[in-house]
Amino acid sequence: RYTIFKLSRRPSVFLNLIFYFVIFIKNKETMLKKNIEDALNKQIRVEAESSQIYLAMACWAEVKGLEGVAQFMYDQSDEEREHMLKLVKFINERGGHAKISALKEPNVTFESFKGMFEKLFEHEVFVSESINNLVHITLEEKDYATHNFLQWYVAEQIEEEAMARTILDKINLIGDDKGGLYLFDRDIQQLTVTSSA
Repeated sequence: RYTIFKLSRRPSVFLNLIFYFVIFIKNKETMLKKNIEDALNKQIRVEAESSQIYLAMACWAEVKGLEGVAQFMYDQSDEEREHMLKLVKFINERGGHAKISALKEPNVTFESFKGMFEKLFEHEVFVSESINNLVHITLEEKDYATHNFLQWYVAEQIEEEAMARTILDKINLIGDDKGGLYLFDRDIQQLTVTSSA
């Protein structure tokens, strides 16, 4: 009673306490649920590993003299890192704690140019499944803010899979034609895919 009486005689202190209490309660309301935070942190790892996978592919292609493919993969690696950072910032802004974990070492050699792009496509399908699982969790938990945030990733994955499919189609058309491979390596930077997303 004495404390309340004393604070009421100093309205600015009392109002400040109320203000900070309201902010504290508001922050509690916007915090991520633990299972969503954990799932988002797993996705951070998926995106980081994607960046490493594409970096390894870029190195392999560069050593094989495929400069266009190498640059394409370097760009993909950078893009995956940006996807990871977007998740990191979202988790932290929502009152969670983004965690950076150890990564699996990616393959550094590939049987062939075509084999490398088949691995790329398989990996994009895996990432899409991971994003879809994450979206499912947000709907179960009725976390519509996170669900809305993840829609960008859903659209991005539709685009990424379409790009990987288009590349594989072009590689299948080329077959064993060395001239076709040369042209593909030269033109891959200009490759654009319009997806339905």
